[in-house]
Amino acid sequence: MFTLGDLWEAITGEKVEHPLAFENGVVDSRLAVKGSLFVALRGEDEDGHDYVKDAFERGALAALVEREVEGYPVAKDPSSLPSSPEPFCILVEDSLRALQDLAAYWRRRFDLRVIGVTGSTGKTTTKETIWSVLRKAFPTLKSEANYNNEIGLPLTLLNLDESYQKVVLEMGMYDLGEIARLAEISQPQVGVITNVSHSHLERLKTLARIAQAKAELVEALPSNGVAILNGDDPRVKAMAQKTEAKVFFYGLSPDCDLWASDIESRGLQGVHFRLHHGEETLHVRIPLLGRHSVHAALAAAAVGLVEGEPWDQIVAGLQDIAAQLRLIAIPGIKGSTIIDDTYNASPASTLAALNLLSNLEGRKIAVLGDMLELGSYEEKGHRLVGRRAAETVDKLVTVGSRGRIIAEEAQALGMDEANFFAVESNQEAVNVLRRVIASGDLILIKGSRGMKMEEIVAKLGGK
Repeated sequence: MFTLGDLWEAITGEKVEHPLAFENGVVDSRLAVKGSLFVALRGEDEDGHDYVKDAFERGALAALVEREVEGYPVAKDPSSLPSSPEPFCILVEDSLRALQDLAAYWRRRFDLRVIGVTGSTGKTTTKETIWSVLRKAFPTLKSEANYNNEIGLPLTLLNLDESYQKVVLEMGMYDLGEIARLAEISQPQVGVITNVSHSHLERLKTLARIAQAKAELVEALPSNGVAILNGDDPRVKAMAQKTEAKVFFYGLSPDCDLWASDIESRGLQGVHFRLHHGEETLHVRIPLLGRHSVHAALAAAAVGLVEGEPWDQIVAGLQDIAAQLRLIAIPGIKGSTIIDDTYNASPASTLAALNLLSNLEGRKIAVLGDMLELGSYEEKGHRLVGRRAAETVDKLVTVGSRGRIIAEEAQALGMDEANFFAVESNQEAVNVLRRVIASGDLILIKGSRGMKMEEIVAKLGGK
């Protein structure tokens, strides 16, 4: 719980003793509660300054603003700071920068360990699995939902208090320099890199530039920190040359510090594998779905090891069902099972989901939407998915103009026209599925975040 004195010092550099305390920080006025700090941000479509009044009516104590808001006093110097909890504004040049400066100031107040997680795919599952492992031994805070950017990460740090010993932060990016800024704010001692793939290729143009952006995390680590790198990804492995921190490799090769063998996917029952570290070998079962989830488990176990956690607690964390996150199985209409993997999609993660589907018993239906932000890799990535779909599924439904490329490639590889449907909207997909789904079917639903394919799950689940 940071005070008004903390806030003032963070954004002005001027030390002020002021006991008025804030419960949290928010950028959405609907989330404001009694004692919140509301940060008014200007967006492409909306201006947070238009919601200052709403935030105050919900209980916010103060607002960081870039312009004065009618009806509310502005604190311009320490003498104008209110002595009682009455709504007021603090005028700053850049509200986002002020939020970030406050978060950086607040993070420095605590002697704890910060673990940063980034990569092209698998960041969220890896972050959740790390948290599941660490919380068995340490009070651990994590970034919630999609709080992985220049706004969400600072808001997470404002939730710190003396009770936490570890913090696990997911770090996303759209361009060079963004992860460096997140690391500057959060000061991680441990950095985990999952992989480098074609996500964000549309913005960064080349895989080399994507790798450069992700490497900003390991470059920011102190010399006494640890870079935990996916040794199976050549671009990630090469990042070992870009850090002064100790390097710990994980993967499927015996060359790694921590590696897995004898991987057996048991469909909806999870994955079994043998884990190796030095002379130690353990048999592990995780509730995550698909062989690809082993890398998330390895990364989490690696973090546990470098943080001094004993094996029994690491394994208990890996086996905790709370680690299951994005890819879940739920009952569907007509006695079917829906495999909900709608959070996001890239060619690599979609191929992994199709591989999981191939290991399951029953008639297989894949509902695949556009994969966005692939840039020059767009057509090739969709065609690769189309080929695997043709090999894996009994029926295919694609959504969107890019999804149509998946259907075209599946047809080119011999999929019968009666077994694939290329539609433009989620509702059209629902209409098709309601006709073709039968008892015992397995339906994988996956697409990029912008496709909002959770709408399909909502209309087909459990009815």
